[in-house]
Amino acid sequence: MRRRAWRGIACPPRASGDPEGPHPRAFSHQTKDRNRVKETFLRIERFTSGVAMVGACAMLVVASSLGMFQIVTRFVLEQPAEWTEILIRLSLIWMVFLGIPIAFRQGAMVSVDVVYRMAPAVGKRVLDWAVAIASLALILVILWWGWDYAVRGKVQTMAGLESISMFWGYLALPVGALFCILGIIGNLVDPQRHELETAQ
Repeated sequence: MRRRAWRGIACPPRASGDPEGPHPRAFSHQTKDRNRVKETFLRIERFTSGVAMVGACAMLVVASSLGMFQIVTRFVLEQPAEWTEILIRLSLIWMVFLGIPIAFRQGAMVSVDVVYRMAPAVGKRVLDWAVAIASLALILVILWWGWDYAVRGKVQTMAGLESISMFWGYLALPVGALFCILGIIGNLVDPQRHELETAQ
């Protein structure tokens, strides 16, 4: 009896009377391929989320340090450094847009969880897909218009700190959106519902 192949995978011959169709070994190979792709994506997503988290923490440190420096120069030295105000705002903007992807990845965004808690397992996956699609639609809008504003802001400078272009302020939107896309997809394929777990 000759051997047959299913989608390029050699399979052993079937016993007489077995129904025609793909061999179970073919499905096992396909499952392994899907798992391999999933693990590769999650590995990339963990790296990008880690980079975003480090960046957000760094921006928080910068904002806090500049705030303390501003207090010293204004109230102790009585020579306020006005440029620190601009850099504090800039660092806080970057901190927020680099921190949002982590909230998406951990499922920690603010949500109304009554329907989710009452839904069956299938209904929960449908809600996961609906939330992911809606979130991706919003993030794609931020990505598109954020980059548009960043390009337009190249010719503008920040008031009080004319050496820095507004491009660097607006650039936080598309950069944060790119990290968010990976976080949203990562939470869809490997759900983490920290917001639901900590809800009262």
